[in-house]
Amino acid sequence: MLETLKEQVVHYARKAQNAGLCKHKAGNVSVRDPETGYICITPSGVDRDLLTPDMVCVVDKDLHVIEGGKPSSETLMHIACYREREDISAIVHTHSAMASAFACLNRPIPSFIFELFVFHLDNGVIPVAPYALPGTTELAENVAATVKRSDLVLMERHGTIAVGKDLAEAYENADYIEELAKIYYTILTLNNGRDPKLFTPEDFRAWKYPDQIRQ
Repeated sequence: MLETLKEQVVHYARKAQNAGLCKHKAGNVSVRDPETGYICITPSGVDRDLLTPDMVCVVDKDLHVIEGGKPSSETLMHIACYREREDISAIVHTHSAMASAFACLNRPIPSFIFELFVFHLDNGVIPVAPYALPGTTELAENVAATVKRSDLVLMERHGTIAVGKDLAEAYENADYIEELAKIYYTILTLNNGRDPKLFTPEDFRAWKYPDQIRQ
């Protein structure tokens, strides 16, 4: 069942591990099938180098396991995010080092670079979802409420979560959170801990594709 989606989960879970976004079996990856609504998600406690498509778990929106063994302990969080955002079909949760450091400080990453306008940031920052114990309903609700206003989210004292229309986009977003965190840290280091001049949501809304470019 859903073999192509399972293969995608394996591919991006391994890619995240090999890129250093997820180490020591941490993090999880999921994708939602648009026809059945079933969710393919990484299993609990499996090294990504050993992960195969037949190990990927398939669950429904009510957390019933359709195929596979024990799904990720964060499955409830993934389901809650899909319920909140019908426009997304993939989620990547990582423990990437620099972004997790800002998450542990409960420090949102502001809009210091214009590229952030593409991530649907509700108030011009990468927000922090309030802390709750991993795997709990409270954490799922906290993260889902924050994902509602941003494709990129820091999870307080935990890690990051990124969403997208497919796994390629969700992975790219997860990778970008870490890159932005590194750039922001460098700015703070060079600027004596002070923020640079920041963009506002109005700055983002003012941009449009140049009329001078013709196809």
